[in-house]
Amino acid sequence: MCSAQAEESPFIFGHRATAPASVTDGTPWTEDTHTRLPTLPADADLIAVQLDGTPDAFDYFIDGRQLQIGPDQVVRYTLLARSASGARNLSFEGIRCTLKGQYRVYAYGSESGFIPVDEDWHSIDASPERYRVELWQHHLCTPRSITPRPLADIKRSLSGHSVSRHHSGFLFN
Repeated sequence: MCSAQAEESPFIFGHRATAPASVTDGTPWTEDTHTRLPTLPADADLIAVQLDGTPDAFDYFIDGRQLQIGPDQVVRYTLLARSASGARNLSFEGIRCTLKGQYRVYAYGSESGFIPVDEDWHSIDASPERYRVELWQHHLCTPRSITPRPLADIKRSLSGHSVSRHHSGFLFN
């Protein structure tokens, strides 16, 4: 086919750029490597996390004093899971506010403190623990902007109060 026919043809011949030339690749995300392990939580600092739906075998609590948003935009928290018999499991975890959500466990707790573990990031969709999905969807992240909520809004949400409309992820007039 000659070049004049190719220009008039509705078909695309050869490779064309899929994005405008003004669009450039962003910088890849990197995790903050200066994450320090928290101290053991005090009972007075624990915020009960209410899960939607069916009852769970555990009651979940977040240490409000240790809750933080890192410079890498990871929401890090100390989680206490308490069974009906009173057994307590402690973990120090992080959640990334991405489209599908990711989590990582940094350490597990014992009476003497936290013991670091070397785990990778995992998809929240693949997590068998429902509390992570709830934290990601309803408390820690702003849905439409896929960014962490402000710390005050996270604490307010965890305590069972509504967050400000500005950080809800919904468009308002």
